[in-house]
Amino acid sequence: MALSSSCRTWHCLLALFLLSSAAYGQLSPSFYAKSCPTLELIVRATMIKALLAERRMGASLLRLHFHDCFVQGCDGSILLDDKGSFVGEKTALPNMNSVRGFEVIDEIKKNVELVCPGVVSCADIIALAARDGTVMLGGPSWPVPLGQRDSTTASLNAANSDIPTPDYNLDQLIAAFNKHQLSPRDMTALSGAHTIGYSQCLNFRDHIYNGTNIDPVFATLRKRTCPAQAPNGDTNLAPFDVQTALVFDIAYYSNLVTKRGLLNSDQELFNGGSQDALVSQYATNPALFATDFVAAIIKMSNLSPPPGIPTEIRRNCRVVNS
Repeated sequence: MALSSSCRTWHCLLALFLLSSAAYGQLSPSFYAKSCPTLELIVRATMIKALLAERRMGASLLRLHFHDCFVQGCDGSILLDDKGSFVGEKTALPNMNSVRGFEVIDEIKKNVELVCPGVVSCADIIALAARDGTVMLGGPSWPVPLGQRDSTTASLNAANSDIPTPDYNLDQLIAAFNKHQLSPRDMTALSGAHTIGYSQCLNFRDHIYNGTNIDPVFATLRKRTCPAQAPNGDTNLAPFDVQTALVFDIAYYSNLVTKRGLLNSDQELFNGGSQDALVSQYATNPALFATDFVAAIIKMSNLSPPPGIPTEIRRNCRVVNS
């Protein structure tokens, strides 16, 4: 009887050990609670400074988070500079002369290293900065899954192939998100990030001049600063959301309903397809959009590098540790 009881106790202890082992290394909002308890305060303070200098930076850092996670997981690979024979992701077509905010990440990293040297990954700093920038522009908050590590490599090819482009149709968008275990609903919610920020003329020129699913008055407005002949005006900016360009709200979706999506890939979400009903719901229900956006971005933030990719905690976000 005693032996049987002892065995049961051992089985319980073994089960607890296996459970704790399985949990070890998993992402958690409290990952740095002991190793760097002031992390979120440092990020928030630096972000306040950055947005006071340029309010648009909140949108830029949210986009940086997307472009990082869509290439081999949220691993900070997008931050790596080209150096010698190493070619990173910054010169990929979706990123070149477009993705920005690197200096803000550098400053956050510098401030964090002063307090918690060698502890916090650049990948986690991007995720926290994206969350705080969103909140500061009026968007929802969410518990950021922390504990990601920084990749020691990057993939120019994956950046060129995995990040959705402005000319994607709905099927291509669904496939691109599905590749990262994100559902069509996740995709439509995450696309709401385009309720803040700006895009360059080269990204929406074809849509405003040749699109068939665009309000003609809106197209005329956008043509004022986006000449038909490339490369004239290629880098001229226009807001995704003409009403409240730097406020995180639901205007993006109401624009889609009235065919005033800036990019072709935006308007594809409301163009007689499977996402029309959800777009209509978001356009009138801010709480539903916020709930779905938070769920989707947490899901995206949990994307980790594939097994076998070497990782580290970079001391400088732009270069691999020597």
